[in-house]
Amino acid sequence: MRIAQIPPLHEAVPPKLYGGTERVVSYLTEELVNLGHDVTLFGTADSETSARLETVWPRALRLDPGIRDPVAPHLLMLEAVRQMADEFDVLHFHLDYWSFSLFSRQPVPFCTTLHGRLDLPELRPIFEMFPEAPVISISDAQRRPLPQANYVATVYHGLPENLLTPLPDITPTYLAFLGRICPEKRPDLAINIARKCGIPLKIAAKVDRADLEYFDSLIRPLLSGPGVEMIGEISESEKPAFLSGATALLMPVDWPEPFGLAMIESMACGAPVIAFNRGSVPEVVDDGVTGFIVEDEVGAIGAVEQLNLLPRCKVRARFEERFSARRMAMDYLATYRGLAAERGSLLRVVR
Repeated sequence: MRIAQIPPLHEAVPPKLYGGTERVVSYLTEELVNLGHDVTLFGTADSETSARLETVWPRALRLDPGIRDPVAPHLLMLEAVRQMADEFDVLHFHLDYWSFSLFSRQPVPFCTTLHGRLDLPELRPIFEMFPEAPVISISDAQRRPLPQANYVATVYHGLPENLLTPLPDITPTYLAFLGRICPEKRPDLAINIARKCGIPLKIAAKVDRADLEYFDSLIRPLLSGPGVEMIGEISESEKPAFLSGATALLMPVDWPEPFGLAMIESMACGAPVIAFNRGSVPEVVDDGVTGFIVEDEVGAIGAVEQLNLLPRCKVRARFEERFSARRMAMDYLATYRGLAAERGSLLRVVR
């Protein structure tokens, strides 16, 4: 198939550091190319891909100090996609609702993976205005606030099998927190849990500008106590050592988590996940196999005491069964073909 991938421009594809959506787009793009498909990635010039790269901006917006209006580059990209749309069998957007109006008016099949939260009240009128726009959820739980949307599939994220692997020469000695410092991820609870367990906690996370006040007022004071190390953002190459050294990943989320990429990154390295029962967690974590699903701090502390019941080799094996990039790509291909068939398009299938 001739497939266009259209991600946000905030990060390169793949991102240099944090950037869940752009990272997933990269994994998907590379796997589709490996499967023999003709893939075009729209993105920034600092992106790296084996697909054809259509450059629409010089560099990732987050790394460009001159950017004041991030909307403008995205508008340019949407117009570039529109002008080339007839070259593709399907257009796959990762831009929330941005594609709905323009691409509902043209004949090439399109779909949008929704990567974020859907419980914001301002989203409802958008989806009511475009009830036919085909969207893909990244968990069934993500759909709950907007059940009326035109969901054509749920596709769980996946990672290349050999991207993150366990490092057997590292002995796990600490609990880990990975991702982003923000109120909904509750790093404060992770610190409380680790301290009550008497186990060191290492935090590998970025702090966005929007969360600086939260970090300075609530999290920074907690870092001055014993047993907590703030590492900051880490790259993909640093994650195997970080996660292999963790007895478990703590995910005390306090929001309807749409997916939680850090959970499968942890599983890939054999580290079980202790996560609060919110959003996608029951769909991603196999309770008692790849981790423990708990309701509160007390439950998390109890789960830490039972980590010896979860063999790390079985955590890794379940990751391979459920969350590979190949499985993700095959799920998306089935969705693309269904959309193309609905539009009566002639598919060019590469075997």
